[in-house]
Amino acid sequence: MGNGVDKRVVVIGAGIVGASLAYHLASKRANVILVEAEGIASGVTGSSFAWINTSHSGPDPIAQLRGAAIKEYRRLETELPGLKVRWTGSLSYSASTGGVLQASGNQPSATLVSRSQILGLEPNLKNPPQHALYEAEEGALDAVEATHALIAGAQAHGAKVLTQTRVLGFTTQSAKVTGVETAMGIIDADIVVLAAGTGITKLTDTLKMSLPIEASPAIFIRYKSQPNLVHTIISSPEMEVRQSTDGTLLAAEDYLGDSVENQPVAIALRTARAIQNELYGVISIDPELACVGLRPIPIDGTPIIGYLPNIGGVYVCAMHPGVTLAAIVGRLASEEIIDDKASSTLSPCRPGRFFQA
Repeated sequence: MGNGVDKRVVVIGAGIVGASLAYHLASKRANVILVEAEGIASGVTGSSFAWINTSHSGPDPIAQLRGAAIKEYRRLETELPGLKVRWTGSLSYSASTGGVLQASGNQPSATLVSRSQILGLEPNLKNPPQHALYEAEEGALDAVEATHALIAGAQAHGAKVLTQTRVLGFTTQSAKVTGVETAMGIIDADIVVLAAGTGITKLTDTLKMSLPIEASPAIFIRYKSQPNLVHTIISSPEMEVRQSTDGTLLAAEDYLGDSVENQPVAIALRTARAIQNELYGVISIDPELACVGLRPIPIDGTPIIGYLPNIGGVYVCAMHPGVTLAAIVGRLASEEIIDDKASSTLSPCRPGRFFQA
């Protein structure tokens, strides 16, 4: 039995990261209350491409954390029947060097595949490159569905969920946070976990412990189209696209600014033309949703995970990619909070790096 059993933990934010934290904490018999200002998965989770991948270009201080992501999602699939990942694998290629992206030490499982192998994986590609990188173990999920599955799992372990409940501030005593102030009243807590994405900065500002988290925009698009057009996750210069089991095509695009020609709907139409140019069999492709999601990216690019220094009782989880890391961070953070088991894997992520003299 952990020494944190029955610890009162308030988790702020009901996106996929907060949901994972609530599930893992409640599984350890903490008394969990999940507080959300709007609805479940109403923030960036609802506009996530939700590609679970371990690859990263350049030096990666969280390579160990990223590398554990797939195993942890496979664990969650066995624990939560409502959480389903499509393990399709991914194909990545660039416009240079004959199409292939250079594999790095951060992509140990990547396989270099030839044009004929690419067409075996994606027979509808009109312009397959000479080579591509294939990551057989990678997959994607419906991030909103997964968030609901995690929250249902947390509730099965006794967690309470308060939606439409905005956090106004915190109660403190002797340099320790003792509760959360909401419009509905004060919720007492032994630990408060901040998992509110881009809203974390405003929360830490009230504690005079500002964290540099940028709201980085990206565009998410959903199309109604024919089934069986895309079989893996394709990441190429022309498109980043995958397809769900019901035939919905999902695409991710860079945010290019707020001019008329770069509004989400305009980009969705341009991307649709690109997809038609790249794939055989696209009879119709109609945008159902095109929106901007604001990703919480710490200013140095490394997740912020751990206790705030100089004030007790506040644990922060701010990260990108949130979907990829939600499962592993949920487990490791719950072990730190409930079992007092510090994780060396999380060492590069500590909030204290922003408060050193």
